[in-house]
Amino acid sequence: MTSKDTPQLMAVTQQEIENRLWDAADELRVAMPEAQYSSVVFPLMFWKYLSDTWEHQHEEFLADNEGLDDLSAEEAHEIEYRDYQSFEIPFIHLGTVQQRRASWTSILATITQSGLGQRVRASLQAIETANPDKFSRLFGSMTWTSEEVLSGEVLAAVMQAMDRTPKMHEGNMSHDVLGGAYEYLLKRFSDGSGTRAGQFFTPREVVELIVEILDPKGFESVYDPTCGSGGMLIASANLLKARGGRGYTLSLYGQEAVPDTAGVARMNLFMHNLTQFQVEVGDTLKDPRFKKPDGSVAQFDVIVANPPYSMKWKPWSNDPRALGGVAPQSSADWAFVQHMIASMGPKKGRAGVVLPHGVLFRGGQEAAIRQRVLDDDLLEAVIGLPANLFYNTGIPTAILVFRAPGTKALERQDGVLFIDASKRFTKAKNRNILTDADIADIVTAYHSKFDADGNPVDPDGEGGLAAKFVPATEIAANGFDLNIGRYIKQAADEQEDLGTLIDAYNIARAERQKTEQRMLAVLAAAGIEGFDE
Repeated sequence: MTSKDTPQLMAVTQQEIENRLWDAADELRVAMPEAQYSSVVFPLMFWKYLSDTWEHQHEEFLADNEGLDDLSAEEAHEIEYRDYQSFEIPFIHLGTVQQRRASWTSILATITQSGLGQRVRASLQAIETANPDKFSRLFGSMTWTSEEVLSGEVLAAVMQAMDRTPKMHEGNMSHDVLGGAYEYLLKRFSDGSGTRAGQFFTPREVVELIVEILDPKGFESVYDPTCGSGGMLIASANLLKARGGRGYTLSLYGQEAVPDTAGVARMNLFMHNLTQFQVEVGDTLKDPRFKKPDGSVAQFDVIVANPPYSMKWKPWSNDPRALGGVAPQSSADWAFVQHMIASMGPKKGRAGVVLPHGVLFRGGQEAAIRQRVLDDDLLEAVIGLPANLFYNTGIPTAILVFRAPGTKALERQDGVLFIDASKRFTKAKNRNILTDADIADIVTAYHSKFDADGNPVDPDGEGGLAAKFVPATEIAANGFDLNIGRYIKQAADEQEDLGTLIDAYNIARAERQKTEQRMLAVLAAAGIEGFDE
């Protein structure tokens, strides 16, 4: 049988594979909440993808080498893995004598036997071990393979439902379809499960907006220090491809604190046919994994991030990243920014990060950091986004865009561009969304020219968005406050968002309590008593 005699498989539609994958995920409803579906579904889906791909390549190898009988097993193996296979699906030993290939179809054939979870775990671990350069730690902790976590009956039902999904290989579906199906599940899990899944899934339109603004070019490096499921890295490659470039020429780097989530990112990148990547596990603030030989953090052309908001952390005691000071223990927001600034390459480094509005106006140590960043002319733009865009918080957020020292365009130097897009959204079922038109208008406003007073030269071309370029001297006169409402009247006239008000109230309350404690201590030291807080 020659390769041209191989039956041609029908193309699979996006909706078909998405529906069938969701049917498989839905089998888990009797065993766990939706927030935990991803830890099971993604490893199984990727295992099936690898197995289907390996078997498809193996069939092509057999069809193209009819004279295999004249070759030894070692010679045949060498030819297959040199010319056909890009990874190995090894054999595993089950019991004392039984041996099976660690493939989806092989283990599926044993689905009625007890110990299914153990066999699945052994297969995934064997694939990781056989391909250390590609799949090391890929499948995460695999705690779901334990009978105590997920019964063999439910696991079998999930696998049987997923097996009704068409073969997942290039001969049957494109990587665009595969990647789209993976993203569909990510979104579906986040839509239905709230905070836990939403923590590592940034809405597609926010990702696209940041990437559009930073505009990655061919052969550049892109780094996400809190990469979650890898969406921003993938979007960078997709944008380059959409503009006629070659997305696979980007060098992609990510760090993620949660091992299972890092596995999700690696699988996601592979599903999108992106292989030039490195995803490391660890706390980026405590233990940055990408470093230069001298121990300083590595630098990249493009840095993108949606870090956890206002996360409590252990502040640095002596770290060169602490530009302008150290962020307070109560919020690591500016620490993530400082890390991103340190990670910008000196010639064309640029960074985009989405954070809560509190970073724009909070006082204390954050104000000192903000002043240093503005004094060094590193901040290029502040873009106010609508509230309720994200899965795990309803508060309004803003995108901050930074440029490496001395790399701002001449007309953007010594000032900051403010854009108010807070009212540009469409209401959806669980949250607000930015439409493609909203994204295009924001990007247009970002690229606009401004007159001597900081107003757009062509205000009719802003798509209804208010934008203003504010000189650094004016921001300094306002105490380095970046609150958008200070500089754009439209934003100031709108009723303040409840989340912003609560944030400001909590800050003011904490400051008042500190002041009262100092006052009581002074009074007590002077021997004056009888004052109540």
